[in-house]
Amino acid sequence: MKRASIVLLSLLSVALIAVVIACFQPGLAGSVGAAGPAGAAGPAGATGAHGAQGPAGPRGATGSAGSSGSSSGAVGATGSAGARGATGARGPAGATGPAGATGPAGVAGPPGPVGAAASSESALFFALMPPDNAASVPIGADVAFPEDGPSTTPGIIRTSLSTFALTTPGVYRVSFQVPVNEPGQLELTVNDLPVPYTVTGRATGTSPIALTTLIDVTTNSVITVRNPATSLNPLTITAFAGGYTPNSASLLIELVKAG
Repeated sequence: MKRASIVLLSLLSVALIAVVIACFQPGLAGSVGAAGPAGAAGPAGATGAHGAQGPAGPRGATGSAGSSGSSSGAVGATGSAGARGATGARGPAGATGPAGATGPAGVAGPPGPVGAAASSESALFFALMPPDNAASVPIGADVAFPEDGPSTTPGIIRTSLSTFALTTPGVYRVSFQVPVNEPGQLELTVNDLPVPYTVTGRATGTSPIALTTLIDVTTNSVITVRNPATSLNPLTITAFAGGYTPNSASLLIELVKAG
């Protein structure tokens, strides 16, 4: 009896184990059921990291030109004045403007002091060709003025046909004119010495050789009109220049200021 119970218990244990094993073993797959309805959309996932920049695509075709914009925009507001710049260089002088209207005459000033009396001492000497100066005037020789003209003083006197004394020291105005045929020069001498600034002459033509100048003498002096020692040739005094009346040469001596 006891043995039969053990056997029975063993059989039951085996059967129970078989049932348990059968429960844990998969069965044959059944057929796929129909798809269920779509579930609701889930929440958006987090933004993924930026991918690497892809290569540049090919250049697109040039678009058509746009319409021209306005030529100028609206004028902007005036800005504030800038700092004053440095003074520029002086420009060139402008053209002279027209003369203004003459102003009214000013008030007359007081009379000036009375000036020194003008000298009235003068003497004229001359020559007439012909008959005077019939021969040429050699180089280094003096022109003759043998005729006496008007005189206002005994202080300017003739000492020969070609020499004239100035007896009052002072400043004299001396004027001469001598018509000659050749190109040449004449000069004044004082006490037989040439006065360099009185040399005058002509290169061509038939006009007289003439000069007006001032000389200053400090003592009694003698003056002449001379064909300079450096001249190129003797001088022929022109006779009957331009007609049939004798031609003149003249020497005028005037005391301008005594002392």
